Amino acid sequence: MAPLTIAQVTPYTWESGHEINRLVAQVSEELAARGHRVLVVAPSGDHAAVRATRAAIRGARDRPDALFTEGAPRVLAVGEGLPAGSRRAALPIDVSRTVDALHAGVALDLCHVHDPFAPTVAAAALRASRSLNVGTFHQPTERILSTQVARKLVERIFGRLDARTTPYQTTARLMERWFPGDYRVIAPGAAPVERPDRDPSGPLRIAFVDIEERQALRTFLRALRALPLEEAWEATVLTARGPSSSTPLRADVRARVRWAAPGELDERELLAASDVLVAASSGDAPTPGLLLRARAAGAIPIASRLPVYEEVLGDGACGLLFEPRDTETLAAQLRRVATDAELRARLAAAPPPRTPAEVVDELEDVYAQLLARRHDGRGDPALRARLRRRRLIDVDLHMHTDHSGDCATPVEVLLDTARRQGLGAIAVTDHNEISGALEAQAKAARFGVKVIVGEEVKTASQGEVIGLFLTEKIPRGLTLEETVAEIKRQGGLVYVPHPFDRMHAVPDYENLLAIIDDIDAIEVFNPRVAIGAFNEEAERFAAKYGIVAGAGSDSHVAQGLGSVRIRMRDFDGPEEFLESLRDADIVRRPTSLLYVQALKFLETKATPPGARAARKARRVARATRKS
Repeated sequence: MAPLTIAQVTPYTWESGHEINRLVAQVSEELAARGHRVLVVAPSGDHAAVRATRAAIRGARDRPDALFTEGAPRVLAVGEGLPAGSRRAALPIDVSRTVDALHAGVALDLCHVHDPFAPTVAAAALRASRSLNVGTFHQPTERILSTQVARKLVERIFGRLDARTTPYQTTARLMERWFPGDYRVIAPGAAPVERPDRDPSGPLRIAFVDIEERQALRTFLRALRALPLEEAWEATVLTARGPSSSTPLRADVRARVRWAAPGELDERELLAASDVLVAASSGDAPTPGLLLRARAAGAIPIASRLPVYEEVLGDGACGLLFEPRDTETLAAQLRRVATDAELRARLAAAPPPRTPAEVVDELEDVYAQLLARRHDGRGDPALRARLRRRRLIDVDLHMHTDHSGDCATPVEVLLDTARRQGLGAIAVTDHNEISGALEAQAKAARFGVKVIVGEEVKTASQGEVIGLFLTEKIPRGLTLEETVAEIKRQGGLVYVPHPFDRMHAVPDYENLLAIIDDIDAIEVFNPRVAIGAFNEEAERFAAKYGIVAGAGSDSHVAQGLGSVRIRMRDFDGPEEFLESLRDADIVRRPTSLLYVQALKFLETKATPPGARAARKARRVARATRKS
């Protein structure tokens, strides 16, 4: 596939050697080797690296290419991180600002976040992302998921994901239960390791890598105490914590156990030189990647019976299992491997795990599927060239008349106000009705304003969608897909209003993805949206999918008309309109949301019907005289 610009974001401190960081590094290196430009974004305790990262991001505003390393991933250290499930409310503000600056200054094709639980760097990157987003959930536990107390907020953050992946079926089932969604399982891999020659008649060499919870090491050492001394075995414990004092060993057992620190013994070297790898997690911090690396190095895994460990070992086809904390069964399984040559040969002959290249093949397929859903923003160059000879006009794409139940603005008053506001065209988009738009279209010539016939349609349960250039009324209560199909049947354009405004009836993110190919334009600015972040989210969505951006006042009173307008080339019909909209500018004018909302209330709810009718008659008469 064509080279992409990708950010791989991990929430775990880069120097920690966390299991997820190993996978991120593995994938990033393979992607970079294939010609992609890859940034690894991670928290770090290296203050000099953090300062260098911030300087590099500032420099990328003028020279974005300088941020990347050809043929290799570039690691960006963004400051102090927080572990998933932390009880602190937020990341340090300087970390969030660094992540925001990266997304604002670097044009990414994809932002791939790993375990984006709040509050972490990965969650911050997902919130700030302006690109297509992939989220990988590695091996969260019930404990981690239960800490996500602000579930609505977390679900909203996860809603920005355009694809979700997990490395294991076990994880997919767990995530689907807590955060329903479509999770694609991409089984992880491990690079093969060449094993050194050794005497097959030597002692059974047992390896334990101390990266699980503390209980796992105690279980392992207790199992060693239960091993018969007449059996030939020796064990190596790779740990950064030093020899354990919580489980004392007899002198004769202690003599067979070697303690090694990561600096003096490499994990790959240990696994390649071992016959057996023991993983004894009780479930709090499982490390399935370790079992994969053991298999790739030719060591036989013996692991506690956790669902994810069973999955990695093919329910015993690629290793042996024991119940968590069951030291007697663990010791018995070690004796079986030591004494049963046939069993040892069968397990050693099990197929190795996938290679990193095979994993990235599948990951690139996910990326390609997402990129294929982006709209082709090139449009029709020949038509655009013809349109450049047309005059510029101001257009408001979202407004209502008294044919809407929540608006009291007569059609003539709307047209007269549009003329006085200098608007060359308007889209009349009454709620579940086009009679007002048809009336406006019939009277438009008298006021010198072009009218697009539209309708803001309420779907059954998936929010509202606007049809532009309609000829017939679309009934409310259809599904979103049925409404879109009806707009298309009439030759109209699908325009999504205030898509992420939680104060309105809006389609969910997933609903928008279901109709993404049929969306012609999306409203990225609506002055009636009370929270600016909702408009910003709409702008990000339009940018990431290459959808043409629009804007409208959503005026329910004449005074709000034209508070935002689009400056574009004049057009005839939907094809020219959409092409002109590609090069349009959105012009915002200061307005008071409280003021226009108060006017709407006074003109509808607070005025008796008789007084409204009299007022309407006076306003229509004035507008008619002016025309």
